[in-house]
Amino acid sequence: MTGDLKSARLIVLKGFLFLLMGVAALALLIAETRSIKVTLLALTAIWAFCRLYYLMFYVIEKYVDGQYRYSGVTSFIVYLIKRRTRA
Repeated sequence: MTGDLKSARLIVLKGFLFLLMGVAALALLIAETRSIKVTLLALTAIWAFCRLYYLMFYVIEKYVDGQYRYSGVTSFIVYLIKRRTRA
């Protein structure tokens, strides 16, 4: 179970489980605080982190550095450090 996931059905299931986990966590947070302010801040944080992930995964590879291949957040941090030392 340590290899790459190749089954399309399992990949979709994994995505659905991530969605379910996120919705459940947000619902519990909202139920706990009952605050529109906390709800809006949580939604803003989620949106911002999704945009950051999109930038790391897609934008850098397609528009900034065609040689870069994304393989995770850690690889992106290493990429930034190496890029900074080259500049």
